[in-house]
Amino acid sequence: MKTSTKVISIIVAILLVVAAIFCYFKFFFVLGEGVKAGELNRLVYKGWVFKTYEGRLIQAGFRGSKQGSIQSNEFNFSVVDKAVADSLMRCSGKMVELKYREYNGILPWRGMERFVVYEILSIDSGRYSSEVPIFSSGEEI
Repeated sequence: MKTSTKVISIIVAILLVVAAIFCYFKFFFVLGEGVKAGELNRLVYKGWVFKTYEGRLIQAGFRGSKQGSIQSNEFNFSVVDKAVADSLMRCSGKMVELKYREYNGILPWRGMERFVVYEILSIDSGRYSSEVPIFSSGEEI
């Protein structure tokens, strides 16, 4: 009986380690980082249990499937940092450049998207001057 208990303990320990590694790579490992630029279409604060900031960036100018056509490309993202989200809330319709991280999976408290924006690189308001402060991970730039 003692040998079977030891074998079961080793198997359970191995399964726990494998589950921890899986969870890390699925939810916490940063698959990629990048920059997206486009017109901020929306940013909303929503959720049933975990309220998160969810946004959409419209990237125009990509060649469509037919000759001479232009299609827009949407970039859906989540924002974790409240200061970054507050700055983006006042930028609807403006051209913005955002830094993001891509994860393999989503966590409810991190947002509804695999792409998480963590920094605003630039805000181009076009004709209008912007008084919107740009925040990077809680610090004003």
